[in-house]
Amino acid sequence: MHGQDAQRAVETVWRIESPRLIAGLVRLVRDVDLAEEFAQDALVAALERWPRDGVPDNPGAWLMTTARHRALDRFRRERMSAEKLESLARELDDANEQAHAREQDALDDEIGDDLLRLMFVACHPTLSMDARVALTLRLLGGLTTDEIARAFLVPEATVAQRIVRAKRTLAEGKAAYEVPRRHELDERMPAVLGVIYLVFNEGYSATAGEDLLRPALCGEALRLGRVLAGLAPQHAEAHGLLALMEIQASRMQARVDAAGQPILLADQDRARWDRAAIDRGLSALERAERLSSVRGPYTLQAGIAACHARAATAAGTDWARIVALYDALLGAMPSPVVALNHAVAVSMLAGPGVALPLVDALREVQAMKQYHLLPVVRGDLLQKLGRHDEAREEFIRAAGMTRNERERDLLMARADVARDQASLG
Repeated sequence: MHGQDAQRAVETVWRIESPRLIAGLVRLVRDVDLAEEFAQDALVAALERWPRDGVPDNPGAWLMTTARHRALDRFRRERMSAEKLESLARELDDANEQAHAREQDALDDEIGDDLLRLMFVACHPTLSMDARVALTLRLLGGLTTDEIARAFLVPEATVAQRIVRAKRTLAEGKAAYEVPRRHELDERMPAVLGVIYLVFNEGYSATAGEDLLRPALCGEALRLGRVLAGLAPQHAEAHGLLALMEIQASRMQARVDAAGQPILLADQDRARWDRAAIDRGLSALERAERLSSVRGPYTLQAGIAACHARAATAAGTDWARIVALYDALLGAMPSPVVALNHAVAVSMLAGPGVALPLVDALREVQAMKQYHLLPVVRGDLLQKLGRHDEAREEFIRAAGMTRNERERDLLMARADVARDQASLG
C-alpha cells in the first residue's frame, strides 16, 4: 500500500474507532488524559507500521491491543499501583489468548458500557458547558482541537485550555469512571442531551460567522445522538432528542439558497426536505412517545417539528396542535424563549394582533434584552399589522444584535422591504 493511501486509511479508522478506543482505555486506566495519550501512541504506531505492513483486517482491535501494550509498558516503567498493573496485564493476557475474531467480539461486548461511561464523564456536572462541549467533541466526536476551534469560531488556544482544565477538574475531583446507577442516569441524562443538542444547534443555526449552517457539527451531534439512543434504549428523551435532530436536519438543504442566504420555513421548497431523515425522525418520535406517557422537552419539541414535517404546504400546518404542544412545553420547560415560540404559533393560529401582547410582555424580561429573535418576531407581527415603520426599526435592531452575517443580511433586507411598504402608505 502506498504511503498516502495508508495514511488516509489510518485517519479514517481513527475518526471511526477513536471514541471506542479511548472509552475502553478510560475503563482500564481511570484517567482521561492517560487514555488519550495511549490512544495517540497507538495512532503513531499505526502511521509507522501500516504503510509498511498494510492495514490489518481488524484495525480497531489492532489499535486497542497496541494501546494496551503501551499502557502496560508505561505502568511497568513507572511502577504504578500493583492493582492497576495486574488488572491491565490480565486484560492483555485474556485478549492474546483469544482468536482474532473472538477478541473483537469481547471488545464489542464491552463497548456499549465503555462509550456510555465516557459520554457521562465528558458531560460531568462539575464541568462548565463550554468544557463539556469541547471534551465531548474531542473524545466522542474524534475532532481535533483545531477542528473544534474552527467549528465554534474561537481561538485554538481557548479550546485547548478548556480541554486541559476539564481533564484537570475530572482528575482532581476523582470523577467516577462508571455508568451512573439508574436514578443517577436519569438525573444526569439532561446534561448529556443538552450538550449534544447544543452542538447540533450551533451547526443548524451558527451563532456567528459567515455561514448560517455548519453541517459537520450537525452530523457529529446526530451521530452522538444515535449512539446515545442505542446505549440507552429505554430512555424516552434520548429518542425524543434524536427525533428532533433528524427532523430538523431534514430541512438543511432547503434552509439556504444558492448564495447561502437563509430561507424562512414558510418559504422553503418542501420537495428539498430529506424524506428519509423525516421518516427516521418520526420513527424515533413514535418510540419516545411509546416509552413514556409523560412527554419530556425534547419529545415535545420533536412533536412540534413533526407537525411541520407532515404538512405538505405551509398553509396546511396544524397550528392548533403546535400551540397545544407549546402549552405543554411551557409547563415542562418554562423559559422566555419557549414563550416567544409559543407566541409565534399563536400568531399563526389566531392572528398577529392576539400574539403581539404576548411578545411585548417578553421585552421586560432581562434574559431577552439581547436575544435578537425577539425583535425579529415583533417586527414580523408589526409588519403583518401594517405598522411598517415600527417593523423596520425592529428588523434593524435585530440586525445589530446578531453575530451571524447571513442573518444580518436577511434582516436588513426585511428592513428595506418594510421601509418600501411604509413609503407606499
